[in-house]
Amino acid sequence: MGNGQKFYGWKLVGVLWTLYLLNMGFPLYGGTVINSFMLKEIPMDRATFGLGFSLLNLCVGLSAILVGMTITWWGVRKTFMLGSAVLVIATLWLSQVASQPWHYLVGFGILVGSGIGMSTIVALSTAITRWFVQFRGRAMAAAMTASGFAGFIGAPAMNALISSTGGNWRLAWMVVAGIAVISGVFAFLFVKEHPLDLGQIPDGKEPDAAAKAVSRVNALVTDYAWTPAEVYKNYTYWLAVLAAAASQWPFFFFTAHWIMHLRGAGIIPADAAFAMGLFTMGGIAGRLAAGWLMDKMAARYVMMLGICCYFMGSYLAVQVSPNMLIAAYIAAICYGAGFGWSFVAQNTMLGHFFGPAAFPKINGTLQAVSAVVVSASGMVGGILFDMFQSYTPAFQLNAAICLVGIILLIFTTMPKASAGKDTSLNA
Repeated sequence: MGNGQKFYGWKLVGVLWTLYLLNMGFPLYGGTVINSFMLKEIPMDRATFGLGFSLLNLCVGLSAILVGMTITWWGVRKTFMLGSAVLVIATLWLSQVASQPWHYLVGFGILVGSGIGMSTIVALSTAITRWFVQFRGRAMAAAMTASGFAGFIGAPAMNALISSTGGNWRLAWMVVAGIAVISGVFAFLFVKEHPLDLGQIPDGKEPDAAAKAVSRVNALVTDYAWTPAEVYKNYTYWLAVLAAAASQWPFFFFTAHWIMHLRGAGIIPADAAFAMGLFTMGGIAGRLAAGWLMDKMAARYVMMLGICCYFMGSYLAVQVSPNMLIAAYIAAICYGAGFGWSFVAQNTMLGHFFGPAAFPKINGTLQAVSAVVVSASGMVGGILFDMFQSYTPAFQLNAAICLVGIILLIFTTMPKASAGKDTSLNA
């Protein structure tokens, strides 16, 4: 390593894991439980309730464009801190101000969504892409397991907190605000921008050697220095964007409506919260499976396998009843695994295809465009329920969209570099 220091990259994975746990798990997964109690005090139809999640998804994505810019200007650490600050504002609004449906839409949909977007996916994946080449898939997977643990802890914890305080959902949002403050301090203390800042190199190995090692394993790492402008002209990138949207549509629908679906099927609140926890734990298994598989095969094939998990989850979800509680648990695990699996593969694939230099901007754009495409998932799910008094049509729609995503990935092969220059290998 040249400076006698132990490689900081794996410590950074732990730091990023913690930040993802705090900034994604509690505002989103804990928020789904808090919102179900809020619904009793702030009456709204399911379409409006789902619109809050659609807005959140949209703002997570649209903020990614800003995140790509702030990372370029200010760095990953300050971007994490900015996101934490927005989450504090959002949760204080929900705790102290929210009393009408539009307050919920602004606080949860716009502010929480923007805060999550600024303090999670793009910043985390950029840091991993900078610090790792050979072990990029494993590092990405390990860091992204955090949201699963947070959801498994956060959803039941918020349910227990609110139940023990007589339905005080405002206090729960105050707790989430405190967690956001902690995350900002943690980012300030421990996030490091580049290996060179500590006199180190990616993976603790020479970059060329690391890239060649990955290429021998999965034939999927470019050695061409892509620029964002070149990436945006490449059709492979836009296929990846649409495939990402297809893999995210079921996730955001599920996050918005799963607890409401379970309660409508006669499942008690405690069991519904536990099922939401299993949903996030399934995400852990999916992320770890993806990280391991990407050492063995191309990331786009890994992503296809992850999307397939949604099919079983959709089938079991419509079978749920008090006498079929096991179907709810397995469906939740399948949906969590489907998202975690495909999401790690998506981010790793983008880094492998186009490299670390262009990654912040192109990943921010991907998150923004895919968010626009899938932003209606929560609202569409609510509209379908209001029309049919059942979530079955929404789950059927999820399965159809997943099929489209798999077809797109068939054609999402290793891109050719512009100006007649080829990437290192073709997948």
